[in-house]
Amino acid sequence: MSKLNLTEDPYIVNKGLLICRTIHPPHTFGIFYGENPLQFSFPLVLLEISTIIAISRLIRYLLKPLRQPRIISDILGGIIVGPSVLSRSKRFRNFIFPDTADYTLKNIGLIGFMYFLFISGVKTDLSQIKKAGKKQWYIAIFGVSIPMLCSLFIGIGVRKSMKKELSKASSMLGLTSEFAITAFPVIYPIIRELNLLSSEIGRMALSTALISDVIGIQFIVAFEAAKQGEEKSMYALWFLISLFLIGASIFGGVRRIMILIINATPEGKSVEQIYVVFILLGVLVSGFLCDLGGIELTNGPLWLGLAIPDGPPLGSTLVEKSETIVMDILMPFSFAYVGFFTDISSMYGHWSQLRPIFLMAVTAYVVKIVTVLFTAYFLNMPFRDCLALSLVLSLRGEIEFLIFIHWLDLKMITRPYFTMLILMTIGVTAIVTPLISIVYDPTRPYMIHTRRNIQHTASNTELHVIACIHDEENMPGIINLLEVSNPTTHTPFFVHALHLMKLVGRAAPVFIDHKDEQESDNTNQNPIHNALKLFQQGRGEDNMIKLHSYTSYSPKRTMYQDICKLALEKKASLIILPFYKDEFERPSTSTQVVNSNVLKHAPCSVAILVDRGLAVPMRQSIHHFALLFTGGADAREALSYADRMAANPDVSLTAVRFLSHNGEGDNEMEKKLDDGLVTWFWVKNEGNDKVMYKEVIVKNGEDTIAAIQAMKNEFFHLWILGRNQGVNPVLLQGLTDWSDENELGVIGDFLVSMNSGSTSSVLVVKQQILRGQEPSCISFLEKFTSCGL
Repeated sequence: MSKLNLTEDPYIVNKGLLICRTIHPPHTFGIFYGENPLQFSFPLVLLEISTIIAISRLIRYLLKPLRQPRIISDILGGIIVGPSVLSRSKRFRNFIFPDTADYTLKNIGLIGFMYFLFISGVKTDLSQIKKAGKKQWYIAIFGVSIPMLCSLFIGIGVRKSMKKELSKASSMLGLTSEFAITAFPVIYPIIRELNLLSSEIGRMALSTALISDVIGIQFIVAFEAAKQGEEKSMYALWFLISLFLIGASIFGGVRRIMILIINATPEGKSVEQIYVVFILLGVLVSGFLCDLGGIELTNGPLWLGLAIPDGPPLGSTLVEKSETIVMDILMPFSFAYVGFFTDISSMYGHWSQLRPIFLMAVTAYVVKIVTVLFTAYFLNMPFRDCLALSLVLSLRGEIEFLIFIHWLDLKMITRPYFTMLILMTIGVTAIVTPLISIVYDPTRPYMIHTRRNIQHTASNTELHVIACIHDEENMPGIINLLEVSNPTTHTPFFVHALHLMKLVGRAAPVFIDHKDEQESDNTNQNPIHNALKLFQQGRGEDNMIKLHSYTSYSPKRTMYQDICKLALEKKASLIILPFYKDEFERPSTSTQVVNSNVLKHAPCSVAILVDRGLAVPMRQSIHHFALLFTGGADAREALSYADRMAANPDVSLTAVRFLSHNGEGDNEMEKKLDDGLVTWFWVKNEGNDKVMYKEVIVKNGEDTIAAIQAMKNEFFHLWILGRNQGVNPVLLQGLTDWSDENELGVIGDFLVSMNSGSTSSVLVVKQQILRGQEPSCISFLEKFTSCGL
């Protein structure tokens, strides 16, 4: 039963200064007792959580085809549950969001913003500012100052039509600086959603936004101090003193504690749970202290996040343990908090008052895009990249929402202004984000028209190879594959070993060239790097394999960009990728994502190694390899690679060519290219008694599989084959529906399954596809010439 609190002073009651509200008990005994669960506080909160999250998720699903970022669906969900849409109905409002629920909704929303900024701070690496080049500094400085000045000129021109509070010098400073600044925590999640973190534009945008934030903080501090000093000048001084003391405590004292925690954590281990709990509790304490000192309360969590070193072990642990609940549970409340302050109907009849701010904001947004565009173009960036960068740096989001709420608290703006600014922020981000995807394609640089593959690399030249390594298990197989690939003094290998690490606890990807960086404790503790160094040192003066190691920290979805970029820069002819299944014979999903993207966008040929103990046979005197030649560009690339291995005196190669019965399904051009290369291979190895060649005639995929299974009687350490490109479809007839490992091709998938539990490894090769051209159409004579024969 609900009760009314009537214990107040009768004088207050008689004067009408007391509002009586229903007190909701926390729990209900259930509907079977005749009780309404929504009259109890806890079931009501659960329903609110479910409603807000369900609406946001539904909108995200509906907007996905329109390439809208997550923030748009989330804020639209908040607006929909607010007074603009659903809560316009008093019945809905009283049913799910009664007045007594405002307290819970708004406070959880503020807590969501606090933890969002904390996580953003943890991911931010301030040292990137020191590494930023002149381009980033020029773009950031001009991209903030010029829009700010232009917006200020517009503001001065329309100042007489503005309300008194907005026409103040402090308010003008706050308005113009907010409209001109690009916030790092805003653009990072959108860039991540667009898979641009590892791209040139993504990296430049993140470093430029960091510099922009540093510049913007100065204006925000000046704005806050000016606002504090309007009532009494001493308040501004106390504000600055509080700001300095809290900032010094966090960056001076707390950061040292964080470093001690990291030093106390053993290498490769996670930070102890007690530290994580106290740090997450510190987010609330830092917000309380900032509010106590007259500083906007979300500043404390942001500073605390910045004081924590990004990456493992501490930064990554904090992000892993808190990001999901913050982004998926708390932040919908934050957007609902914004949505309940947004009322579209409140704007009606107020256009004359809203117009000055509208003109200032539009001027700043447009001038910022134009300024960044021409500044970048003046610095010799391609026009498309300039346009993409200008669009990325114009994105708006969570930081703007927080600032607008702060302006409401300061009574600088009213609800109509707030609603207009929210709608403008949504409009800019909703329009710009799809344009970025249209304007900028991060894979465009890899679309080259130069042949970079093994087949067309002269045998007397250096072969550049990118060897990708996910963990220590990949090392033996890749190293031994390079060894048996027959590098010689006349045909040396230059191997660029790239250690791929998942980006956790950081915002900006990190790419380390171990040759350029000075040896540090972190480098010496890297087991992959140390193993590569030992491998190089063990070869002594032998320079047949030159090794250069790198480490890349990036998200799995954009890891291919680092691989392809390195292959492009080093003019590599081959990328070697690892593939493996777990103990339950299930493929690694993360590895599949990387491999599939590299296969799709690589600027050179690609080989996927399924290592099942390739290191063991290397100790024997003779290594038995099998080549399955099914025709097409990929098979020709596999044959070219196998030909290099056949020159190794310790390798025995069995080459099997599959032909269709009566030439059914043959492509004449592909058949001629296959015949030419096979003839060249047979003539070259005619005197090599360790190379055996035979042909098998098949009528369909069933015959192909039967022929391969018949070869199982003779053990092979390594199976080599092409992927799919150019294969006669008759050879695979009836098999395409059976395969589920697209990255290995139909035959490759069968070989992996057939050799399950054995020590036979599989190497699947895909030849480079020249972008904008048909698959390889080189003649046998060109092949003959390119090989120097």
